[in-house]
Amino acid sequence: MSAVNPRPRRRYQSPVREEAARRTRQAIVAAAAGMFVERGYAATSLADIATAAGVARPTVFAAFGSKPALLRQVLDQALAGDDAPVAVADRPWFRPVWDATTPAELLDAYAEVCVLIGGRAARLFETVRRAADDAPEVADLWQTLCRNRRAGATMALDRAATLGPLTPDLDRDRAIDVLWLYNDPAHYATLVHDRGWSERDFAGWLAATMRRALLPG
Repeated sequence: MSAVNPRPRRRYQSPVREEAARRTRQAIVAAAAGMFVERGYAATSLADIATAAGVARPTVFAAFGSKPALLRQVLDQALAGDDAPVAVADRPWFRPVWDATTPAELLDAYAEVCVLIGGRAARLFETVRRAADDAPEVADLWQTLCRNRRAGATMALDRAATLGPLTPDLDRDRAIDVLWLYNDPAHYATLVHDRGWSERDFAGWLAATMRRALLPG
């Protein structure tokens, strides 16, 4: 036998095949998002999702590995708006937060971000919150969502503090807590979905409420 190792084969990647796989993943994510919201997490199986997406159950498992992993992907895409590997803070629609020149402008821009995310993810957040009571893997996801929301509030609050004075009535941690409270998509769900507010009315209320809570009187 020859002691010379054969040259490693170059992995062939077909753009057509990759695009087909992406479309399949997106069909699965869309089907899962609708079924998780409509039926709840526990009552939705991978087989159900596969049927709704028009694929075989092994295809769903091969693409995502498990139902908790699929739920995470559904949430990630709802928060980001697509499947591109770009952090929320680096998205073009988050740019007005970074471009703000005063704390008031920043809070107005952050309110718009909260409206955008609420429109895409409020019902999914509620689905996860309800499922967290009975599914440990979903409870972990819920805690991650809560931590990420607080991290977002911290980022926005610290940026606002570099642009001008904030209220002296709150220290930094308490101010972050307040902004964390207001960036909860549950507010969107209650006022827009349940009470029928328009998104513009909700955005105006949210921005004004955050300004009153966090800016000097």
